[in-house]
Amino acid sequence: MSVEINNESGYEVDEAEFAALARYVLDSMHVHPQSELGIRFVESDVMAELHVRWMDEPGPTDVLSFPMDELRPGRDGDVTPAGELGDIVLCPEVAAQQAVTAGHSTAEEMLLLTTHGILHLLGYDHAEPEEEKEMFALQRKLLLTFLASR
Repeated sequence: MSVEINNESGYEVDEAEFAALARYVLDSMHVHPQSELGIRFVESDVMAELHVRWMDEPGPTDVLSFPMDELRPGRDGDVTPAGELGDIVLCPEVAAQQAVTAGHSTAEEMLLLTTHGILHLLGYDHAEPEEEKEMFALQRKLLLTFLASR
């Protein structure tokens, strides 16, 4: 699994931890081991520009996902074809604010957002209540099992 991390945010980020999480989630979702994923950490002004450009919404957001090959999860014994999953863009400044409200660290919030972003790249959404229930339960399970394995 090729995971490219680019930190342009000014926040200290444990790039190895985020790459390990991404590989864990993608392996768990049976994504081909030769697939590619990009993770980019940006400042709030850059995120605000992306948020307006791609979502037509003002201000910075926590995470945006940009799918490329529209890969979907595989199944045990039947992985997805190799391809470029896409990119996730995270804003540590927004994550830090959300972490305070959630009562955990900024790093934990960014790990959660990374998992969330990967699931979006794999076609999960949370627009409808049933979709939200499925996606949020899966992201919680993936993140907790990753953290327990560390």
